[in-house]
This record gives sequence, structure tokens and C-alpha cells, in this order.
Amino acid sequence: MHMRVLSRLIFILSIVIAACGPFSKLEKSTNWEELYNGANKYYQEGEYNKAIILYDKVLPVIKGSEKAEMAEYNYANCHFKTKRYIEAAGYFNTFYRTYNRSPLAEEALFMHAYSLYLDAPDFNLDQQSSKEAVSAIQQFVGRFPASASYERAIEMLKDLEDRFEKKAYSEAEMYYRLKDGLFPGDFYRACIINFQNFAKDYPESKHNEELAYKLVEVAYAYGKNSAFDKKEERLNDAVKYAANFYRKYPNSGFTAEVKKFEEQTKEEIVAHAKAKKEYADRLAAQTAAADSTQKVNQN
Repeated sequence: MHMRVLSRLIFILSIVIAACGPFSKLEKSTNWEELYNGANKYYQEGEYNKAIILYDKVLPVIKGSEKAEMAEYNYANCHFKTKRYIEAAGYFNTFYRTYNRSPLAEEALFMHAYSLYLDAPDFNLDQQSSKEAVSAIQQFVGRFPASASYERAIEMLKDLEDRFEKKAYSEAEMYYRLKDGLFPGDFYRACIINFQNFAKDYPESKHNEELAYKLVEVAYAYGKNSAFDKKEERLNDAVKYAANFYRKYPNSGFTAEVKKFEEQTKEEIVAHAKAKKEYADRLAAQTAAADSTQKVNQN
């Protein structure tokens, strides 16, 4: 019991000491020079959270003065160092727009882009913030093509573009899996659109050969299961996709599968043409019979 009381007293004493410590006293100060020097001191010592608190107090006072430029850069960097990347990006961007002729302007614009890059999510999450990072990086490389950070920025850009590609491919695969569900029609169509868009957006992707093969497969299934009046057009699309596949990938490991779907598609086209002719013949016979009946009735 005695040790518990002693521990409690020590804990309370430590709080009191901290409350009376140099930072607490400085935080309550109204002397802006004291606050400014204290903020810079804590910044240099790596006490970034304390520096932020003091910069918050002093920046409105020194705004527009010679001291403001470095203080605002340090303030942005404090947020970066404490991994508050969105806030850091905003402050670095504000710094660049305010001090675009500063020796620190190039670094600030890079840090704006880098902060957004670090905040960008994995490929399987929404990529809106990644797109903002891409725009920021493109702004930096366009403004400072001779920068020492140029190659690093390009690598960041490539990494983000790779995430976009992975995201697009995962979506294409999702639609491909969903086509085997209870209502495949919409997903057949979604696959066809998605696969073609992927090839346009990522013409150099390693996934294009696989998706071109799956396009033939899905287009065949879509045509086969389509309504009578849409079947012929969609089956012909599948044959066209097969021809495009052979042209683009003459030595593909998927060729045998593509040929199988092409043959099945052509069989469906023949069967549909036969059914179409039979329907036309029946319709003609019904029309002729109706005309004949009408003539009889008129007589």
C-alpha cells in the first residue's frame, strides 16, 4: 500500500514539474521573439510537436516579416516529420505559392508532391488522392526539370501509375469473376467494356494478352446468351476480337483457347442464321396465309 501511494505521488509530482517546465512557461509567453526562438529551438532539436504549438502562436504575428519565410517552411516540415502528410502537403503548397522566388521554393514544391505521394493508398483502395499526387508530381517535374529530385519524382510517378494499373486490372478481374453469377448479362457487357478500356489506358501492360483472350471468351458467351435480335451482331464481335487477338499475339499460349471459342462462336452464327431463316420462312407463310384468308373473305 505504501509503494502504491509513493508511486501515485511521484506521478503527480512529474505532472506538476512538467506543467512548470520551460516549454509550459514558453507556451504561455506573449513575447513573440521568445516564442519564435523557442519554436526554432524545438524544431532543431526534433521536438516537432512542441515546435508546431509555438509556430501556431507566432506565425500570425510575424506574417509578412523576414522571419516568416523560414518559420513557415519549418512549420510545414514539422507536419511532415510527424507524418501529418495531408496537412504538410497543404502547408508546403502554400509556402511555394507565397515564396515562389525563395531558394526553398523548389524543395517546397517537391515536398508538397512527396507528402501527397506518401499519403496515397494501396492500389486496392480509392485512388483519388493518388491522382492528386500525380498532378503535384507533374507540376514539380514541369517546373523544375533540372532538379536533383527530378529522377526521384519520376520514380514516384511510375509507382503511382503502377498502382492505377493494378487497380484497373483488379476491377477487370472482379467483373470476370462476377460473370459466373446469377445475372451474367450485365457483367459480360462490363467485362467487354472494361477489358477494352484497360488496353487503351495501359497499352504496354503485361496483362493485355490475357485480357484479349478473355475478351473473346466473354464476347462469345455474351453473344450466345443474347436476345434473338442482338445475337448476330454480338457473335460477330466475338469473331472480330479473335482476329485481333491473332494479329496482336501470333505466338500466344492462349491461342488454342481462343480458337476453341472462335469455332464455337461460328457454330452459333450458323445456328442463328438457320433459326433466323426458319423464323423468316414462318413469318412469310403466316403473312401469305393471312393474305389468302383476306381475299377469300372479300370474295
